[in-house]
Amino acid sequence: MTEQRADSPGARRAPATDMSLLGIYLNDHLAGATAGTARVRYLLRSCRGSALADALAPVAAEIADDRMSLLHVMRRLDVPVRRYKVYAGRAVEQVGRLKSNGSLVRRSPLSTLWELEALALGVEGMMAGWETLRDLATTDERLDARQLDELIERARRQHATLEALRHKQVLVAFRTA
Repeated sequence: MTEQRADSPGARRAPATDMSLLGIYLNDHLAGATAGTARVRYLLRSCRGSALADALAPVAAEIADDRMSLLHVMRRLDVPVRRYKVYAGRAVEQVGRLKSNGSLVRRSPLSTLWELEALALGVEGMMAGWETLRDLATTDERLDARQLDELIERARRQHATLEALRHKQVLVAFRTA
């Protein structure tokens, strides 16, 4: 049995990526990454000077770096940024701050718990996005599989850290006086 060259007439080729759908997908993830970056910065400001802020600061820096990594991937794939989706992500994050938390005058411990949950979910979504791109890297040479593996692993670590912080916040939010 002879092997066919990839460029020979009867060769099977990997299916082409639907760039239109991938553009929508990546811009949706960019909107989420924009919201997540704003949310984690807001949480850091809210808990400045605390042990939570110290533990959260490295994760916040990585979340911002992940957003930049997504922009680089989009550029490499020649996917245009849809500004309206970025603005929508930012707007959704700001509206999320209005959520009732049981306290009108000052910040509630419930706010911090809710924000940690939202961040953990956002990181899970970003991890799914990296995994999707990793799957596509098997057929699209513009995607760096090694970089995507590193981003997936970093998202796993971020999620573990956020979950540990969330579990600690449960005890703070629901303790009795």
